[in-house]
Amino acid sequence: MSEYYNPKRSRNIFDPHDPKPFKISRSKIDLFVECPRCFYLDRHLGVGRPPGFPFNLNSAVDHLLKKEFDIHRVKGDPHPLMTHYGIDAKPFSHPDLDRWRENFVGVQYLYEPGNFIVTGAVDDVWVNPEGELIVADYKATSKDTEITLDAPWQDGYKRQMEVYQWLLRSNGFSVSNTGYFVYANGKRDREAFDGRLEFDITLIPYTGLDTWVPKTLNDIRACLESEKIPIPNNTCDYCRYRKAVKDKIKDHGEGKNN
Repeated sequence: MSEYYNPKRSRNIFDPHDPKPFKISRSKIDLFVECPRCFYLDRHLGVGRPPGFPFNLNSAVDHLLKKEFDIHRVKGDPHPLMTHYGIDAKPFSHPDLDRWRENFVGVQYLYEPGNFIVTGAVDDVWVNPEGELIVADYKATSKDTEITLDAPWQDGYKRQMEVYQWLLRSNGFSVSNTGYFVYANGKRDREAFDGRLEFDITLIPYTGLDTWVPKTLNDIRACLESEKIPIPNNTCDYCRYRKAVKDKIKDHGEGKNN
């Protein structure tokens, strides 16, 4: 049976009769923003989108960057990248940092108006001399052009950072509006591979605005409590695919070849 639809598998499916807070992750918030219909099918009806393939190279970059910044966290000094880019900050030390970074745990906050436990696993948190926390997010790519945040699909990256900022603020921390994407770009201009991939590291500042998060959570609550499935989203590849399949089956005739 498919991993993305298994009714016997323990999943976080919304139950309108359950008084306990419903856990909703940063990624599911983004799924709702992308397509309320896909979100409803996933969290209300238990039919998720087909899973993507793991990005193991990206995960390796993420892991190594965390280890590298942790060295300076222990020392209590700034990472050389911070110094190079003129960022007056250092890696933030906190007893819950490992939990904040852990997938399916992360930074958590009970959003009472929606009765949600909102979660988000951060890559890193820095702190400036004023005591403001700075959200840092690691990304990896390989391209010959300039690294920017201008592509439409990178809007999800921006929302990701804003949810992290909102979560930390909601937990009582002072958080800078400016976060940083630590972008590792695999070099393509080497004469040979020679068993190693080298990266250029770029820090890209981003000024977040997290005021959309509470309204979106309220919209999510209304969506989950509705008995109506949201209409298909014309910009969603999954909605378009489901419609195309339905139309083809209807035209062809169900079971014609049986």
